[in-house]
Amino acid sequence: MRRGSGKIRTGILYSLEASWWLDGGMTQPPVTYGFSATMTARAGLGDELIALVLSGLDEGNPAASEYCLVYLVSRSATNPDVIHLIEGWTSEEDHHRLFASEAAKALVARFSELLEGESSYGDLVPVGGKAVFA
Repeated sequence: MRRGSGKIRTGILYSLEASWWLDGGMTQPPVTYGFSATMTARAGLGDELIALVLSGLDEGNPAASEYCLVYLVSRSATNPDVIHLIEGWTSEEDHHRLFASEAAKALVARFSELLEGESSYGDLVPVGGKAVFA
């Protein structure tokens, strides 16, 4: 891990009993709610789907909120059209409240044109771990 470069951001989530995020020496609220999604783009549209999912981090969108502490977008190693999303939130209520906003509804509506078949979604209970973000 490089320190002082300003290009690497590190967060560590300790056990649930003492769960808090350490980020450059700053303590943040605990991640108490997680959400996962696996989505398959129509053939050849994986890059467009990734771009759309990552736009959730744009100002005004839910993942840009201070309540979203983890937003990890990944691509399948075997199928470039399969996208995985892991989110970590301060609470389930914060997640649902932000996704009820008009900006979130507009973002989610754009997914249908890119998706093939049904996506799978899941609620998660974070118990510990580590995250490093660029």
